[in-house]
Amino acid sequence: MAEFISEYYLAMLMVVSLLAGIFTGYPVAFLLGGLGIIFAFIGGIPVPFLATVGSRIYGGVVENWLMIAIPLFVFMGLMLESSGVARRLLLTLQRVFGRTPGGLAISVAILGVVMAASTGIIGASVVMLGLLALPVMMRQGYHPEMACGVIAASGTLGILIPPSIMLVLMGSILQVSVGDLFKAALIPGLLLGALYVAYLLIIARIKPHWAPLPDLDATDTDTSPLMLALARDLFGPCVLIFAVLGSIMAGIATPTEAAAIGALGSVILALLMRSISWNTLSKTVQETARTSAMILFVVIGATSFSVVFKRLGGDYMIEALITGTGLGPYGLLLLIMGLIFVLGFFLEWIEISFVVLPLVAPVVEILDFGLGLSSQAILIWFAILVAINLQTSFLTPPFGYALFYLKGITEGKIGIGTIYRSIIPFVLLQITGLALCIFFPAIALWLPGLLP
Repeated sequence: MAEFISEYYLAMLMVVSLLAGIFTGYPVAFLLGGLGIIFAFIGGIPVPFLATVGSRIYGGVVENWLMIAIPLFVFMGLMLESSGVARRLLLTLQRVFGRTPGGLAISVAILGVVMAASTGIIGASVVMLGLLALPVMMRQGYHPEMACGVIAASGTLGILIPPSIMLVLMGSILQVSVGDLFKAALIPGLLLGALYVAYLLIIARIKPHWAPLPDLDATDTDTSPLMLALARDLFGPCVLIFAVLGSIMAGIATPTEAAAIGALGSVILALLMRSISWNTLSKTVQETARTSAMILFVVIGATSFSVVFKRLGGDYMIEALITGTGLGPYGLLLLIMGLIFVLGFFLEWIEISFVVLPLVAPVVEILDFGLGLSSQAILIWFAILVAINLQTSFLTPPFGYALFYLKGITEGKIGIGTIYRSIIPFVLLQITGLALCIFFPAIALWLPGLLP
């Protein structure tokens, strides 16, 4: 009993040490792995047991065929960033919504949805949208809070709308179908996009000085017919989206095979746009390797941390803390969502996914929500709720990466306080979307056909 209590406190100390280490600025991948090794020795864990960490890393991460999809999706997103597709589509969408109050902001939100389904890379999406849209919005007299908010929020849609790297990792962690996760995430992702557009329409009506109408005669340099231009600029992304998502949802290709199709398709699209060069290809490959290595090192560190944490009884501690609240199934679900939301202020989605999900998923899986869902359907629904929740982690200070990307783009012309204020309504919209998906599970489960 005394040994169990001692391990119980060691597990708690692991969590506290992790949170404290985050604020030191030390690389999270090494922090997770280092804490796992340190607490293994402090807790007196036998050395032979540590061999299971290596086997978990090789068997569960390095040899996981699904993980190959990550660098392929990263490459696809980065290649599309340099293809010029987004720039042309933004100009065409501006022509479509030019006479609508807040039309340029709406164009940015729609472009965010389209590019999210084409790239799925948060950094690339936010930087791309910021470089394309922010100078134009500032020239047209948009309020900085409106401009920064819609760019940051629209750029984060790529983490939810498939093909999403996060959903690929969640499928591996929870041992559920990535294809079903992609299907389940599609409608919630479009719902968030619709909430953004509705908000922009309302705020443009209430505060017209925040979103003045542009002088189309001065900004429209494309003389081609509007519908022809829209079809031309949407064709490439739509074909790529259909090739990747369609092949997965139809069961023709696995996520890894579809990612390869997307990577090849992005190169072909860049060739057709005549925007590819050896220098562009070299930079794309280097950035793909850098991003993929970062993700892989975090996964390896998180695996080391979680194996030791569970050996010290951390999973029982978490289960006892959650079930000991006396809350019902929905109360426990809201408690977990609140915990993940708070952790999103300090941790990246990768750490939360690999450290928190394996601990709370077994608890959620056995809860009876009165919906007649199978345990597999509950896990898929839960994964989508977590994915929506983790979108806020990119927007919430102090470690909201979308805010840092946007701050870098502004080159000091817009204060960090303005950027922080700009994301408040969009975080509230994301929470609204999360609440809708909690109380109306069909939003996520209808498309994959998991409803009873």
